[in-house]
This record gives sequence, structure tokens and C-alpha cells, in this order.
Amino acid sequence: MKINGTLINYYFHCKRQCYLCGNRLNLEDNSEDVAIGKVLHESKYTGENTEVKIDNISLDKITDRYVTEMKKSDADIEAAKMQLLYYLKVLKEKGIEREGKLIFLEKNKNQKIDIIKLDEKNLNLLKSCEEEISKLLENDIVPPIEKTKGCKKCAYYEYCYL
Repeated sequence: MKINGTLINYYFHCKRQCYLCGNRLNLEDNSEDVAIGKVLHESKYTGENTEVKIDNISLDKITDRYVTEMKKSDADIEAAKMQLLYYLKVLKEKGIEREGKLIFLEKNKNQKIDIIKLDEKNLNLLKSCEEEISKLLENDIVPPIEKTKGCKKCAYYEYCYL
């Protein structure tokens, strides 16, 4: 499977989830949290420059200045940041340079917005990450469970624990 933004996100969130998704075990279609995220996305972004697909990435929104990625919560900021940096990298390779804007929609809280810039350090980190993901996906053994507080809301919870 070709690396995409989702795999980048999962790699930082959970290696096991990255492996399972990357080896075509998709359990997100049955996830209530994923469905809520999709509804939030659809209600927040409509009109021009939304849901833009380029190669193997799908951008929530792109403008003259920003690529915007919206997340339901800020539960895993690092994973969301790396996903957005990956999108910026893919665009840069096509001659399109933008900054990233991460928007977290927390229930009962104000919106949180982070601005992300692609620099040499992040490019090197992404290159290393892509190599590690490729190795992970080629392995014949599913990574072990690394129990975290996010496990109970994960689409793969039943696969891992039941």
C-alpha cells in the first residue's frame, strides 16, 4: 500500500493501527467516532477548495495560503501535525507551497487552531517516518497492543481486545 496521510497519522497514534490499516484491514466504517468526524467535516467545510484529492492525499481545504486539516479533537496533536506536514510535503513536490492550518473542534470548548510550517527538520522526520512505515507494513507480524487511553475510542478496539 502506498503511504498516505492516514497512515502517517496512525503511525504516530498507534503502530498496530497503522499496520492493520496499511495491510487493508479497515474497521473505520463501523466506528461511531469516525462517523461523527465525517459529519463535522461535512457541516464545517462546503464550497470551493474543499475535499481536494491529489494523488493519494485528500485535503480538507486549500486556499492561496493554507492547507487546512480539521480534527474532531486535539487528543493526538502530534499525529495530526505529522499528517498535515505530509500533505504539505506532497504539495511541495508538485511545486505548491503552503502553510498548514490545524483546526481542532472540541465539544464544549472553543476551536483550537495551530499553524504548521514545513521546514528541513520536518522533511527529514517525514522521510524517516515513511521508511519506518514501509518496513512496518512489510512485516509479517502484527505489532503488539500498546494500551493507551485512546484505545477504547479506536475503530480497532474490538479487533485488539475482544
